[in-house]
Amino acid sequence: MNPSELFPYIDHTQLKAYCTWEDIAALCQESLAFHTASVCIPPSYVARAHNTFGPSLNICTVIGFPLGYSTTESKLREAESAINDGASELDMVINIGDVKNGDFKRVYEEILAIRKISTEQILKVIIETCYLTEAEKIRLCEIVTKAGADYIKTSTGFGTGGAVMEDILLFKEHIGPSVKIKAAGGIRTLEDLEAFVEAGCSRIGTSSAVKLLCSSAVEE
Repeated sequence: MNPSELFPYIDHTQLKAYCTWEDIAALCQESLAFHTASVCIPPSYVARAHNTFGPSLNICTVIGFPLGYSTTESKLREAESAINDGASELDMVINIGDVKNGDFKRVYEEILAIRKISTEQILKVIIETCYLTEAEKIRLCEIVTKAGADYIKTSTGFGTGGAVMEDILLFKEHIGPSVKIKAAGGIRTLEDLEAFVEAGCSRIGTSSAVKLLCSSAVEE
């Protein structure tokens, strides 16, 4: 695959706690220049990015990030604020504690509640695979599908592990036909990018893509 063909798969990401507006502005400029799928930025920067770069910039932000254990009401307020500020995509973190308690009904209802207020936005559901058993991952594939989310996403990048190929293959087997896959966390080489796209991921969340792809293009 030609490296330039990978840009449309990339959620160009900057979610570090200490990122500055200068960091975010540079990310947005790169996204527009290289036509990445989106920029994924902290909620506090969404309005400024939208006002600065306009509707041509596709903005993704995170909800309940990175631990997922804030209340559903808090996540709903975050989602509403992000949408009002100009976000077109929401990456929400499920409550892992609910999963471990076996309360899958609560997990489903939370995703569904956010889906209901984000009908015009893309909704991605981060399940943080590093903390889950295979049975839990399969159940969550079913729940994400039933709740009507657009994507199931592997990881926040802040957990104990990131995207692994085994999880992508498991997702493909158990998600519904309307659900896509986003791999994120620890994807730092061109080989990783290509492998996850070829395995069926429609989005890749990474802060390294532009540097990797531009370096590869120079080498060629």
